[in-house]
Amino acid sequence: MSDFPWQIVLAVLALVVPIFAFLWEFVLVGRKRLGYRVQMDTTARQEVASENAGALRRLEREGGAPLVDPSFVLLRIENTGTTNVDTTDYAVLDDVKGGIKINFPGRRVAGMVVTELSDEFLRENFGPESGLGVRNVEKSNRMVGVIELPRVPLNAGQHYKVLTVLERAGHEGKTFAEPEVIAGIKGGVHNGAIRETKSRTGIPRWVTVLIYFLVSVALAEPFVIGLTTADPAPLDCATGELTITGSTAFAPVLREATDAYARTCPGAEFVLEMAGSSAGLERLSQDKGPDMLAFSDGAKGNRAPQLLPRPIAFLLFALVTNPDTGVQDLTRTQVRDVFAGRVSNWKELGGNDLPVRIVDRESASGTRTTLERRVLGAVEPGENSNDCIEPKAPELAGEVVRCRRAGTASMLETVATTPGAIGYSELGAAARREEVRTVRIDGHAATLEGADHGAYPFWQTEYAYTHGEPKADSLAASFLRYLTNQVGADILRSYGDRPCAELENPVLCRPESE
Repeated sequence: MSDFPWQIVLAVLALVVPIFAFLWEFVLVGRKRLGYRVQMDTTARQEVASENAGALRRLEREGGAPLVDPSFVLLRIENTGTTNVDTTDYAVLDDVKGGIKINFPGRRVAGMVVTELSDEFLRENFGPESGLGVRNVEKSNRMVGVIELPRVPLNAGQHYKVLTVLERAGHEGKTFAEPEVIAGIKGGVHNGAIRETKSRTGIPRWVTVLIYFLVSVALAEPFVIGLTTADPAPLDCATGELTITGSTAFAPVLREATDAYARTCPGAEFVLEMAGSSAGLERLSQDKGPDMLAFSDGAKGNRAPQLLPRPIAFLLFALVTNPDTGVQDLTRTQVRDVFAGRVSNWKELGGNDLPVRIVDRESASGTRTTLERRVLGAVEPGENSNDCIEPKAPELAGEVVRCRRAGTASMLETVATTPGAIGYSELGAAARREEVRTVRIDGHAATLEGADHGAYPFWQTEYAYTHGEPKADSLAASFLRYLTNQVGADILRSYGDRPCAELENPVLCRPESE
């Protein structure tokens, strides 16, 4: 079945059906057709008494007697086909002048006029000898009003209307039977019988049905083809297994991007082992494998000259605090004093009366290195606590409590659950934790615009490192291209990061000099 040309079959079907529908409607079925519409059938009885009835009260027969329950019927006779209807097309004997008969069961015709001719030259067809007439007959003990209309030639789309005044005949109920229109066309559709048409606006019903059919074919085509053919891989897909290590701050982006890539390219597999920027670079340097990428918050420094950097994204970081600290904005000097241990209680900075507790990342963390280089301008002291509540030795009592956490997630969890805690993380991860509060620096929030213009200092370039130049058709090279184009770029933006190419000042993303 995979070799069956379903694409050709569906394409031919989508072409043939509209052509057949057109021929059926306008050549076969629609070539000669006569129709009518009952545009009004209403009584003039007074359901509610009115002082404005006027002439309606004076509807009467020629002898002056008032009409019994008068009613009005307006019928439209029309050529609804695509070819002309001539006098000889009516299905009657040659010596019969009338072509259409209209019966009104239970009603007597009091008066009739032909009105609203679509074309003025149709008027000549309703002369004294045309076959136009009115009579009232009794059928099966029931009075029936009858109107006979002449054999009027009608070009395609032409029409005329018949307005009739009737009155009740006999003991009918409040409602009257529908008018009966009797006529036939030689060689017309549906055995030539005159058909009641509906007054509609908009596109014809057959066009609507045809549109639904074509849309169904279009929707079914990929499904049918998908069942019978194997999905080809996208042009830039690569197969194999790729190990990704490094930054925990960038891990959420990589996790979502690798999942999306694997769904698009089923032959690709990824192993994520995020242990921090420095640890990732060290592992890549030792393994020297072509099937490994290491991501780092910032440049590699002087280590491993064989590791090649590629700027991937512009990352924003943020200071985060436990909400009970009562601080939302710190100057850069105040931030330095806090992390240097020169501030022991938040009330010293206008916050609440709570001891300052610093939650650090390990010394090899790229996020910590970014904080030290871009905000603090100094290397942080080592930790003195394991639980971030009390010092781990009695002789350390009185010092500002400082603990260390291995990853971004554990850092945020500790800040959220520790009174008076302050820490730092990648902005996207911090924004997803409602239990922590991000802190402005010198009045500037963590925004791309602020960092791009030099007002917000806590940012870094995210680099991807390879051991040597990967082959163009390798999974490593393909994934790096994917990460900065199309879907990968959308994922970066969803986490508050930006591809380097989208910066107003792209030079910020350039590899730093070693």
